[in-house]
Amino acid sequence: MANETNETVAVVGAGVIGASIAFELQRRGFQVTLIDKGEPGRGTSYGNMASIALDFAAGSGPSTWKKLPRWLIDPEGPVWLRPGYAAKILPWFLRFLAAGRPARLREIEDAGMSLSRIALGDITAMLNAIGAPDLMTEEGCLAIYETEAEFDADRGHLDLMRRYGMEFEVLSNGAIQYYEPTLSPKIAKAVLLPDNKSIRDPYKLVVKLADAAKAAGANFVSGQVKTVERKSDGRTAVLLENGNRIEADKVILAAGVHTRFLAEALGEPIPLETERGYHTQIMQPGISMRYSVIWPHRAFMVTPTAGGIRVGGNVELAGLTAAPDFRRPRVLVRHAQRILPDLKVQDTSEWMGHRPALPDTIPIVSPSSKMPGVFYATGHGHLGLTYSATTARLIAEMVAGVKTAVDIKPFRIDRY
Repeated sequence: MANETNETVAVVGAGVIGASIAFELQRRGFQVTLIDKGEPGRGTSYGNMASIALDFAAGSGPSTWKKLPRWLIDPEGPVWLRPGYAAKILPWFLRFLAAGRPARLREIEDAGMSLSRIALGDITAMLNAIGAPDLMTEEGCLAIYETEAEFDADRGHLDLMRRYGMEFEVLSNGAIQYYEPTLSPKIAKAVLLPDNKSIRDPYKLVVKLADAAKAAGANFVSGQVKTVERKSDGRTAVLLENGNRIEADKVILAAGVHTRFLAEALGEPIPLETERGYHTQIMQPGISMRYSVIWPHRAFMVTPTAGGIRVGGNVELAGLTAAPDFRRPRVLVRHAQRILPDLKVQDTSEWMGHRPALPDTIPIVSPSSKMPGVFYATGHGHLGLTYSATTARLIAEMVAGVKTAVDIKPFRIDRY
């Protein structure tokens, strides 16, 4: 696939998005420098729920509007807003509500599903290319509903999957136990999502991507990026806090929620917020699971990954600097024990990370509207892992100046 170009590309951010982009560009013949203040995969990508979630669901919309007031006052609900952060997030929240208008909602669903349709094929190809196909499970995901009322409340999501031709199967109690015997027999319904695979260790995936990029000739630079500037010769320079400069023909900004500050410095502010997510990694769970399990009513997942069972999800709105509130993951563990009655909570660790979230819930995968040679790949929210390989493909196509696999107009930075 390599085209042996002499073009240089600097990729800022070594999470799953940045590492995927670095690998894809390097194997296409570009000379890549991957930049991060920490080691690859040690940021938000370290603790994700390891899920390739193809059943895209827009965050806003009438059904969400009805639930939000109850969620926000429920101390064990799926969305937590710290009171001191309410004023700061209000502009973002108003844009979130506006994204739920019916006409805009359909546009968002079309855009999200345009990525989902090719995501599994792209990530499969990427895993094969780095020699790690076994990092993805063969089993899919089970969405579970404790009551018929919960199932009925989620019919809109099932209708969306039908509309876009997604494969799924509705299961009743006996069939649920057949697929995942560890689940409580009190669960009324489940939906089998066979293509929603899992990654056996998301941190290991990022490390393998970065190592594969390096093996192909990419460089890795450790440092905090301060800003990006355009030089008179048409090249771009990435300036680090330590005074170092990295010059390149093209620059990709894929630093998660921190991309917001780099965009502001370039004069194109983006409404990028952090949706803080938590997980508990249980290394002695006392059970073995084949499938990942999502409970839509409670908005969290349980996934067999990283050598144990991971319980996580939900959203906390509290900004970048507030200390973690580890009461949150403990609530999720209690919920998990309700649907997995034999789950033991032994040899555990707790973690919090910052999902980069945009109010319309679809990412920015786009050239800069202000500075030629700069591209953005951020705002993937809960779907960074899912869209990692597809984002890398689209960025590589844009950098190479060839037709992209999907229409990138919905993902442009200047859509706001």
